[in-house]
Amino acid sequence: MGELRVRKIQEFIKQEVSNIILRELKDPRIGFITVTDARITGDLREATVYVSLFGSDAEKADTLKALKSANGYIRSEVGKRLGIRYSPTIEFKEDTSLDYGMKIDKILRDIEKKD
Repeated sequence: MGELRVRKIQEFIKQEVSNIILRELKDPRIGFITVTDARITGDLREATVYVSLFGSDAEKADTLKALKSANGYIRSEVGKRLGIRYSPTIEFKEDTSLDYGMKIDKILRDIEKKD
């Protein structure tokens, strides 16, 4: 499969999953969430969607559970909108890079205060 097509589909999946979560899912367990990235295999069968979650650890766990329970709906909607033969299976993973960046920033600020 062409690399350009795969990248376009990844971006499309990222945008559509974000829109579905924002506008269509009404699960009260879903907290503040941002879709940060989407990766899809070359055969377009499996997609991994990375989400940045905010809140306590319990709230983050509840949000991931809600996303996993809505996985079938999200997959069918993405498949309809994508218009390809097979809609990819979607797996949600937490993107911890924002938390890591905030931790590094705090460490740097603490070092700056000590100097």
